[in-house]
Amino acid sequence: MSQEPRVESREMENPKFTHPNPKSRARIPLFADEPQTLAELFRQAFKKHNRADALNYKKDGKWRKISSDEMCERAENIALGLYSIGLRKNDKAAILAANSPDWTIADAGCQFAGIVDVPVYTTLAETSVCYIVNDSGAKAFFIQDNATFERMAKIFPECKSLEKLIFFDGEGVTAENAISLAELEKRGADLKAEKPNLIEQLAKAIEPHDVATLIYTSGTTGEPKGVMLAHGNIISNVIDVGEKYSFSEKDLPLSVLPLSHVFERGAMYLYIFNGMSVYYAESIDKVADNLREVRPTIFVGVPRIFEKVYAKAKLKAAQDSSLKEKIFDWAIEIGKEFALKSAENEEISFFLGVKHTIADKLVFSKFREFFGGRLRFCITGGAALSNDIFLIFNGAGVLIMQGYGLTETSPVVTSSNPIDVKLGTVGKPIRNVEVRIAADGEVEVSGPNVMLGYYNKPDATRDVFTEDGWFKTGDIGEIEADGFLKITDRKKELFKTSGGKYIAPSPIEQMIKSSRFVNQVVLIGNDRKFPAALIVPNFEQLESYAKHEGLSLKTPKDFCESERIVKLIEKQVSDLTKDLSKFEKVKKIALLEEEMTVEGGELTPTLKVKRRVVDEKYKRVIDKIYTE
Repeated sequence: MSQEPRVESREMENPKFTHPNPKSRARIPLFADEPQTLAELFRQAFKKHNRADALNYKKDGKWRKISSDEMCERAENIALGLYSIGLRKNDKAAILAANSPDWTIADAGCQFAGIVDVPVYTTLAETSVCYIVNDSGAKAFFIQDNATFERMAKIFPECKSLEKLIFFDGEGVTAENAISLAELEKRGADLKAEKPNLIEQLAKAIEPHDVATLIYTSGTTGEPKGVMLAHGNIISNVIDVGEKYSFSEKDLPLSVLPLSHVFERGAMYLYIFNGMSVYYAESIDKVADNLREVRPTIFVGVPRIFEKVYAKAKLKAAQDSSLKEKIFDWAIEIGKEFALKSAENEEISFFLGVKHTIADKLVFSKFREFFGGRLRFCITGGAALSNDIFLIFNGAGVLIMQGYGLTETSPVVTSSNPIDVKLGTVGKPIRNVEVRIAADGEVEVSGPNVMLGYYNKPDATRDVFTEDGWFKTGDIGEIEADGFLKITDRKKELFKTSGGKYIAPSPIEQMIKSSRFVNQVVLIGNDRKFPAALIVPNFEQLESYAKHEGLSLKTPKDFCESERIVKLIEKQVSDLTKDLSKFEKVKKIALLEEEMTVEGGELTPTLKVKRRVVDEKYKRVIDKIYTE
């Protein structure tokens, strides 16, 4: 009878650093058999919710399903496959691929084996990917396909720690040290037959304080930092964030945001833990089609998605006829008034109720149809949601719950929910999480969700914790009398004019973005006499306006150089910011022809503006604003 091998473990090559926040490693259990690690979470979910359609994806025009049993077997085989190629507890495995069941199952496999996975955004440049692989010391690299490999091929000779490339789709792959996911799973199955108790040993060797994943921040300033999230950090968030929601096996979520983002990753664990049937969107371009097909009950998205849905609905109304545009605008105002009164618990008058019913039939029903018609609520985070968008969608019967958090907090700190929701806030702290405001207005957090620290960066870790162990978020905010948190801006994004006045750009940008003619806006003015704005117009809306006004403007360049258009947007900015203090008011604008994108370098993968990059890229435009 063969003897089982001793389960080997490698120490995480973390700096010797005592974590300043003891609460990050402890929480109040909700129930006796609460999972302590992600391996336990998966195991419990597979046993309790034995679904035939746990994961669903589209291939060759048809939706295919993966059962809980198949998912469990594949995850265990991946764990053992990784063991068979030499990876041990605390070794790292990077993942660079689009959302798919393979992504989720590979992640589960890593968690069963105690291997730290390192998600990589598919939009990152080669140099950033190389930095992450080298900084993390990843030994294995899950890659989507040969096309992804070829795009990154030049970095691999520089990635000295890599020992094995694992392709989700192995077709056409000739890379050295490559193996397909299917082959890795076969090796794992063979090892399971030989050593049937090994998978149990690997899973039991994992502790709640062990690092589960290393997630690199987007790096709006400086180089990315690897956030060490322990199993206990993530488990606490998955369980506590759902306390005031009625999640159930009947819910159908559509996965849209990248799984490399901690927000979507945490949502995926929540879906699986609650026994939901998860559907993966084919791509960002196919989301609208997939929403109609899947008809989800839950939709998690960033504010930009809702902004674009509204902008397209408004554009369609404008293109149909001037009458339909007027009806649309009337309905939106009725919906906002209705939602505002509902949010503030004010009585809805009979006449407002009648008008809302009419608006619902003419306009709002189409909003709900866009999301499939049976949506219970949307959950949003990652950036600020404007009050206008909140009121528009809630007034239309598409309930949006806004949360707040960071990668460093696993991620959720506060959340609105069906019980606690308040306009202009990001909800109340979730169970077991505490929030306080420092003397300078910075939001500070304590709780079991707070990261262990930044990988290989003890100094950077110390910098983000207070002397008494609270995590400094870098956001400016205030806690209202009823316990709701309001975020006003990023601490690092505050700028000072040459006159010594401090300005928070985000609230002003939100005001300007409420114009239908504005797509993107970045406020500038650090060390300048006054604030100004770089604006990317909504060219589709401008085309509709030009047609209505009889203007012969066709290209983005035509619009940006048109004095008539510049004056139109200047007036919009002036009207929308009329209540600001004199020193906060935007004195000048410049229109930009090209949208700011992740690929262009102006946005992070989570769609936050890299202000330093914008300042450098548009230096000539900015200098011209202040010299004319």
